[in-house]
Amino acid sequence: METLKFGKAALTWLPGGVTNLDGGAMFGVVPKPLWEKKYPCNEKNQIELRTDPILLQAEGKNFLIETGIGKGKLTEKQLRNYGASEESEVEEALSKLGLSTFDIDYILMTHLHFDHACGLTKKEEEGYTSVFPNAKIIVSQIEWDEMRTPNIRSRNTYWEENWEAIQEQVETFEEEWSFGPVKMVHTGGHSDGHAIIVIESDGETVVHMADIMPTHAHQNVLWVLAYDDYPMDSISGKQKWLEYGKKKNAWFTFYHDAYYRAVKWDEDWKISESVKRER
Repeated sequence: METLKFGKAALTWLPGGVTNLDGGAMFGVVPKPLWEKKYPCNEKNQIELRTDPILLQAEGKNFLIETGIGKGKLTEKQLRNYGASEESEVEEALSKLGLSTFDIDYILMTHLHFDHACGLTKKEEEGYTSVFPNAKIIVSQIEWDEMRTPNIRSRNTYWEENWEAIQEQVETFEEEWSFGPVKMVHTGGHSDGHAIIVIESDGETVVHMADIMPTHAHQNVLWVLAYDDYPMDSISGKQKWLEYGKKKNAWFTFYHDAYYRAVKWDEDWKISESVKRER
């Protein structure tokens, strides 16, 4: 498990599963000869995408950013369609760190698509139960509303089994939410309720842009996903927060990237520092 320490805080990436999705969908209108130079694909045109939650430890609290794809929740057809070759081992990883799922204080959900939210619940004989029963689950009000009443497009990714068992734990916000060094900011873009996360500790900054910049290869503000519901909002969000982070010499962190956990970019948008994923 890779760890990034900054200020008085630390981030640790936990194994939450892996999907292999169509590269064209992940890079939208960007031609394949351009994007595959930055992020390779297999013979099926699929790219490897991690779904690894990030444990943030700061000010005596345990925060979890996203929750992975869970374990035993996807059908054989879903496993095949999403190219899910590995499921979550978050509970086992927490145990190695001397923690359990009961020790998580806050779960920060940038949005509630299945590949981020499946890890919120697990299947028991009596139905689905909360994986992190003591945690407050933070998500934007817009996202929470759509999760429970999805439209004809979004119902394929907002699933009842991911929210019904945890609804009493949910706390929503409109534009911003903050606690200690952590701030969540609503951006829209990838989904209407999508949010990013900014962490400040002792003058050091981390910006987690979630799915408006899912990998290091999506740094170009125009490289947005075909999955984005509001691509122009993704573009404006990337413009704003990339510039913000650059001025702060911030780390940019990733949930989906199979190669980098975190990067810093220099003035020419070249990677100057990085935390690479052990492969």
